[in-house]
Amino acid sequence: MSDKSSQSSIIPNPYFQDEESISIVDILLVIARQIKVVLIIPTIFCTITIIYVQYFAIPVYQSSAKITSSSGGSSASQAQGLAAQFGISLPFGQSEQKWVYPEIIKSRILARAMLERKFDTNEFGSNRTLLEILTGGLNQTISGLDTLEIYAINSLLDIIKVSEDFQTGIYTITLSASEPKFASDLTSALIEELDTHQRKYNKAKTSEGRQFVEERIIDTEKELQATEEALRAFRVRNRRIENSPSLQLEQQRLTREVAVLTGVFTTLKQQLELAKIEEIEQVSVVQVLDYPKIPLVRSNNNKVLALLSAGIIGIIIGIGLGLLRSFFSYADIDERKKFRKIN
Repeated sequence: MSDKSSQSSIIPNPYFQDEESISIVDILLVIARQIKVVLIIPTIFCTITIIYVQYFAIPVYQSSAKITSSSGGSSASQAQGLAAQFGISLPFGQSEQKWVYPEIIKSRILARAMLERKFDTNEFGSNRTLLEILTGGLNQTISGLDTLEIYAINSLLDIIKVSEDFQTGIYTITLSASEPKFASDLTSALIEELDTHQRKYNKAKTSEGRQFVEERIIDTEKELQATEEALRAFRVRNRRIENSPSLQLEQQRLTREVAVLTGVFTTLKQQLELAKIEEIEQVSVVQVLDYPKIPLVRSNNNKVLALLSAGIIGIIIGIGLGLLRSFFSYADIDERKKFRKIN
């Protein structure tokens, strides 16, 4: 008798399993019972979102421009070709140098130069520096100029976006601002600062190359003068060399050295003149393919996307609240049933 009772206690009760298991149909029934909560929550979320986007969200306008690096032969590249004929390698940049524009544009050096530019805005007035505009709500006496500059640089880098088309080598620069004209002016100023930065870099490299050429000219001129003097002295000592093959060979060697050094000296002189010309030239490094324009509409005014996101989030939260309400209500019923069985 005891064995039967023990076996019956071990065998699971199928009715008990059915009561404890939860199916998709049960979940759908619970959601249907809590349909008010599931619908009210998304409606509240969508209403709050549309009011915020329409009346309280800070407007954001985006202005874009397309640029590419200037290409083509330069005076330095022409001089390199001349020097290469004589086996001389000159330290000038390549004419088709590929600039890493995303890193340059997002650099703190360029951002620090941008902070000194002045702009006209409706909010902050006319002829105000970008540092004053980006830190308009901060107190300089409390924060300090260094702290304000770091804050302004980080704020500026956050609103700059750079993308590259790897097939065409065209870069798209996009800047965001609270006013449409301010966004366009910012983009134009950034392109100007980028071009100025690259010109200074090129000028520094050209000056370095010019200095190298001047030093080589001095050394080559000394070598040429010494070789010419050696050739002159040889001819003074040996006026008749027709019957001496060794003397003829020596004269050919000295003549050849003078010719080579003369060619090198001439090439270096040409290189020096070209370097001086390139140093004076003000050729634009950044080629603007599409100039920035004043945006007509806000970039953060996509009501459809905002409503869709708010609706999805509201439905998820509504379903979660509905399931919690059902869980607690059924838990109270089970507790009451257990209490009745105990009594």
